[in-house]
Formats: sequence, structure tokens, C-alpha cells
Amino acid sequence: MKAITWLLASAAAVMLPSSSSIVSAQPALVRDDPITSGVPGPPISDRARGHVMIPPSSLPQPRDANGNIMARTHLRLLVPSSTQLSFGPGAVQPAELPPFSGYFFETPASLACVYDLVAVKTQGCNPNVATANPTGGSRAIAVVDAFDDPTAVSDLNTFSVQFGLPQPYLTVVYANGSQPGIDPTGGWEIEEALDTQWAHAMAPGAKLFLVEAADNTLGNLFNAVRVASSLVAAAGGGEVSMSWGAGEFNSETALDPTFTTSGVVYIAAAGDSGGVDYPSASPNVISAGGTSISRNAKTGDFISENTWQDAAGGLSQYETRPAFQNVVKKIVGSARGTPDFSFDANPTSGVWVFNSNPTFGTGWFVVGGTSVSAQALAGIINAANGFRASTQAELQEIYTNMTHVKKFRDITYGDCGANISVFAASGYDLCTGVGSDQGLTGK
Repeated sequence: MKAITWLLASAAAVMLPSSSSIVSAQPALVRDDPITSGVPGPPISDRARGHVMIPPSSLPQPRDANGNIMARTHLRLLVPSSTQLSFGPGAVQPAELPPFSGYFFETPASLACVYDLVAVKTQGCNPNVATANPTGGSRAIAVVDAFDDPTAVSDLNTFSVQFGLPQPYLTVVYANGSQPGIDPTGGWEIEEALDTQWAHAMAPGAKLFLVEAADNTLGNLFNAVRVASSLVAAAGGGEVSMSWGAGEFNSETALDPTFTTSGVVYIAAAGDSGGVDYPSASPNVISAGGTSISRNAKTGDFISENTWQDAAGGLSQYETRPAFQNVVKKIVGSARGTPDFSFDANPTSGVWVFNSNPTFGTGWFVVGGTSVSAQALAGIINAANGFRASTQAELQEIYTNMTHVKKFRDITYGDCGANISVFAASGYDLCTGVGSDQGLTGK
């Protein structure tokens, strides 16, 4: 196996082992419901309104002509106006601040403040004021995605310079031995930019691998997971993160052993449209759920964290309750419940991502979805420095510490799920799991 490493560098290929055709996606579904973004005076027209777009890659994917199950991304984009998808190239402001002043979208420093990841917190955790970034991280995080993002390295460098993060160390691996094609819808390119940038943001000291599957068939993605597992294990351990998934299927339990490489902890996005997704439902995977951050519309100060109505979660149809969920058996019964724990995922409280996108253009995007949760939580678990032998050991630690207020924030307000039928509650619930992160202990 060969890998090409970029350190503020350029592109080339990597050899490993099957190939598949690229699957075309459906037209984008765009919500036309306007939302306010809490903006006092930023530099674009129509600045106070926008709408949430679900890119084609995040829509339910039909099986391909050969009957293969297709995975979808878990992305939502906040479109700032009717005429543009991104905010343009932007300009580097003083270190750690966002590319455009005035907006309350999240930065590495603002979320480090909200989630108690820094020793000195900025009052209100305002994204336009907070400058203390997460630190720490070691060994490795491997991000698994489909298709090729040819600008992943340069975009990560732009992101790191913008937010005053340490120089990234990224190795890009083509899981089947040749460079994949790009996703013609542009969704997977944004996914890969988000994944590498926010894993790096939360664990800037960790070595990053971006493992690209030939396409979004589960077969090719699972091949990429195996490659990623080997890379992380060889680096001394760490995390494999997956911001994609598919609806559950009756043979999924046969794939669960994929997530059992010693020294590797696996994280997957729970999903963005209610219900339960796989591989998030696997008992060998941490299911990353989504929340919403509420800020004062005038000052940008953090008010509270509650559920995100579009976050997925629920009871698996095929996976039985694992031992680490015995403590919540009154809620999950005999089934595996998702998610396990959560992070900001609402696109209206979204995060900044830089991408040179062949479909949407080059610039800064505001991105939400449990894709954000999966990568941020992978970084937080890495920075916590536990490096447990398995995902189940990590999950046992999380559920053991679920009632500790300095380790997890219990989300008790809001609802989610099909027909908005699931409600947040004290302790574990099927909207946010044990709650959201607080600090680096208990993980």
C-alpha cells in the first residue's frame, strides 16, 4: 500500500485494491422558507435572510443498476441569497476570526468556547470575538468519503490560515488504487472539505487521512473503511469517521465486524431526516447526533443548546441493545438506540467551510448536518487522549459518565424525529443521546 502525503502541498495518487461507476444524483431539493441569520451588518446584499438547501448528495439514494445500496451525505447548506451558494473567497481577518465580520456562524474558537474545550472562555462565546482555538490531538483520524475532492489539501490550508490553526498534515489515499472521479453534483466535495477541516479544527495535533472511495456504493465505502482502519492502527490508534449513511437493511449486522479493528474508534453521522441510518446504528460505531445553538440575535452571545428538529435518531430495526446501553434500557428496550451523543448540526447555527467547488464555485460555505457532528466529535474524542481499544470501550465510557454535568450537557428542550414525535428529556433521549459534549473528560 502506498500513500501520498501533502504538507501544505499538492496532489497525486495512491495504490490500494475494485472500481465502480459514478452514480448521477437527483436534482437539488431547495427549501424556500426564509430564515434570519442574526446578522447586524455583514458585506453581502440580502444579508439577513437565506434558505436551507439539501444538496443532491444528501437526498435518499436509490439502488444502482446492479442493486448496490448507495450512501448519502449528511449535509445541509445555508444559502445566503437567491443568487449565490457561497460567500466568495472572503478575506483573512485577525487570527481565529471568521472570514466575514458580523455573522454569528460558528468558528473553531466559538465552538471550543461553547463546548468547554479551552481553559479561558470568551464571555458569550461570540464567533466574532472568541479567539481561543482547540488544542491537542495526536496519533490519527481517518475520514472516509466517496469520490475525489482535488482541492482538499489547499482548501484545508486556507481554512487553517483563516482560523489561526496549526499547519495541517494530511495524507490522501485512493482506496481502490486509482483516483476517483468527482461528484458532478458538488455535494461530496463539500463533504470532504467539511470533514477534513472540522476534524483538524477539533484535534489540530492529529495526523489526518482522507480515504476516498471510488463512489458512494456501500461496497466501495466499506472497502475504504477497511483501508482507513489499517492506516489508523498503523499510526498507533485513533478514529475513523464517516459522515454518510443509508437507511437500515436486513443484512446490515453482517457488516458490523468491519468496525472492530483493535485500537480504532469509529464514529458515524446519525443522519438528517429522522429515523435510523447505518452504519450509525452499528453497536461498533458511535452515533453522532445533532443539536441547535441559540444565540442572542443582537449580541451573538450563546444562550442555550437544544435539539435540532431534523436530526435523525430512533430504535434500530435489526441491531439489538448493546451492553453499554443497558443503563438506558427503559428507553431503548431490546433495540440499539441512536444517537449516542451530539454536537451542533443545525445549518442556521452552521459552521464555516472553505471549498473550491466545481459546481457551486469557490468560497466560504455555511454548513450544517450531522456530518459536522461526526467530524467534530471524532476530533474531540481524539483530543481527549483516551485512545481506547474499541468503539464499545469508548461508548461504555460515555454512557458511564452521561450524568456528569462537567462531561456532558444534558439537552432537555426540543423535539425531533418522524412527525416531530420524539422529545428531549432529562438523561438519555432519542434526539441527542446522552447530550452534547462538555470538555475532554469522560470520552
